[in-house]
Amino acid sequence: MRIGLMADAYKPHISGITNFMALNKQVMEKLGHEVFIFTFGEMDYIDDEVNVIRSPGLPLIDTGYYLNFSYSREARKLLHTMDIVHVQHPFLSGSMALRYCRPRGIPIIFTNHTRYDLYAQAYLPVIADFVGETMIQAFLPSFCRACDLVVTPSLGMRQVLISLGVDVPIEVIPNGVDLTPFQKITESVKRTEFGFKSDDVVLIYAGRLGPEKNLPYLLRAFAGVVEAFDHVNLLIVGDGPERDNLQDQVKHLGIGSRVHFTGMVPYEDIPRYLMAGDAFVTASVSEVHPLSVIEAMAASLPVLGITSPGVGDIVRDGDTGLLSSEDVAAFTAKMVKIVTEHDRRAQMSVNARKAAEVYDIQRTTRNLLDCYSRVIDQSASRKRGVRIKIARFFDKWRS
Repeated sequence: MRIGLMADAYKPHISGITNFMALNKQVMEKLGHEVFIFTFGEMDYIDDEVNVIRSPGLPLIDTGYYLNFSYSREARKLLHTMDIVHVQHPFLSGSMALRYCRPRGIPIIFTNHTRYDLYAQAYLPVIADFVGETMIQAFLPSFCRACDLVVTPSLGMRQVLISLGVDVPIEVIPNGVDLTPFQKITESVKRTEFGFKSDDVVLIYAGRLGPEKNLPYLLRAFAGVVEAFDHVNLLIVGDGPERDNLQDQVKHLGIGSRVHFTGMVPYEDIPRYLMAGDAFVTASVSEVHPLSVIEAMAASLPVLGITSPGVGDIVRDGDTGLLSSEDVAAFTAKMVKIVTEHDRRAQMSVNARKAAEVYDIQRTTRNLLDCYSRVIDQSASRKRGVRIKIARFFDKWRS
């Protein structure tokens, strides 16, 4: 198959969606498929992989996203040769798919990775005042109806889409992770590098430091734990636009000696940092299927999170971690449990590692390829239509 993955942003932008595309592309190529990524911006970036097709775009402040309403001529010509396209963002890339692929009978799959009802401020900050749940309810259902298949990584997100008015069948396919680096860690970074004692309890967060991650909430809860326990520390791995604000909050809360920010860490080093922790903590409620949570579980870390679509679909409360309501006092109480109940934490560690196996990238990518084949077969009759034949004739004439 010739597969086009369409996204508003790609490398060097760091996100779960970027990792999703890169990992799936790698596995699909090893299975003999041709995979192309169509994206915007970073025209001077030197890609470390083949078939990344970039069109110019206007940067949206420092978000890593770019604005454009058309692809370059070269990108359009290549896109017209795809057997199927898989859209990762509905607004810009989705519009490109409907504009360039639908008239030519190229089937379109859309995966909804994001809680757009909660994410508008971070996703489209320039026009945030005009983006909200009302707009999403007006746009998303009609866009999904125009696609051949809608996919979501979790059952919880499927229910969110239905509540937003999406009325087409929705298939649940978890996003996969290459578990091998996380399950075969031989050595961790030394806790003493961060000023922690070897026998301290170390809670760890790894990911982008962005407003959608709800990290100020996490720090407030941690400050409450610090008041009662002097052997608990928090390691924050990653970087992002909120780092300065978060470091200021740490100082204001008086917990500077108990929190360490590593800054940006190469992805291949993340397993070594996870191994230095005793539990993974996150307060995000906007992520549909947080890969960082799965990676932490694969590294044998129980997870503390908030009951929400995404985290709540991955973590089993009391078995592979602990889940809390979105209340700081309740979350703090659960954090105390994961810090103090050592035997329970050890058992959840074992359970978390085993539960992560469901999300192995080899398994999830093959499920996705099965969907591609099915959708291509179902759409074959559409390509025989007169309008599509005319569109394809003119594509050949233009080339």
